[in-house]
Amino acid sequence: MSTLEPVAVDDTEPADTLADRVLADVLARIADGEFRPGAVLNEADLARNLAVSRGPVREAMRRLEGRKLIVRSPFTRARVVSLGTVEIREVFEMREGLEGVATRLACAHMSDDDLQRLVGAVEGPVLSPQGFDIHRQIAVSCGNSRIRDLLCDELYYLLRMYRRQSGDAPGRRVEAQEEHWQIAAAMKQRNAPLAESLMRAHIRRATERLTSSI
Repeated sequence: MSTLEPVAVDDTEPADTLADRVLADVLARIADGEFRPGAVLNEADLARNLAVSRGPVREAMRRLEGRKLIVRSPFTRARVVSLGTVEIREVFEMREGLEGVATRLACAHMSDDDLQRLVGAVEGPVLSPQGFDIHRQIAVSCGNSRIRDLLCDELYYLLRMYRRQSGDAPGRRVEAQEEHWQIAAAMKQRNAPLAESLMRAHIRRATERLTSSI
């Protein structure tokens, strides 16, 4: 018999709000690497840990499935999506194009102070995976709402999950930080063609590291 103490279920919030809370929790765990590609998502465990009923958890799972972040088949548990080599390369090729353009646009849209802060944020010790995200900052600052929405919402957690996996390769995190600094330095000089080229090369290296490790 289980010795776990029962957790009081809190369904006093509206169902949509509870589902939003479950969704935010799962997305954060995906971004932080706790839920890795292929990880099983147990609805009962999530409901118990978050002190909600199964209804909001099922709704959150439905939304995650709509975002193509989880997959499930009849009579099987939900799992975090796990892409094959070809699919990863396709996603990262799309990312290279989007982030290359975002970097070029951000060179014109960001203020001198913002660019100086960007350089400062990627200088110094190697940042943890939860640290400053230059990719997100550039997307937010690029001035193109469609690119921003794709990179910061629709694709963000899928990309973050595999970016983290790429960064786990030996030596890659230090290498990536140096590449980030070079990108930021080119942007500070408002050298848009160089900044875009450096960003594209940075993503291609990450793609090769990732696909070769699978």
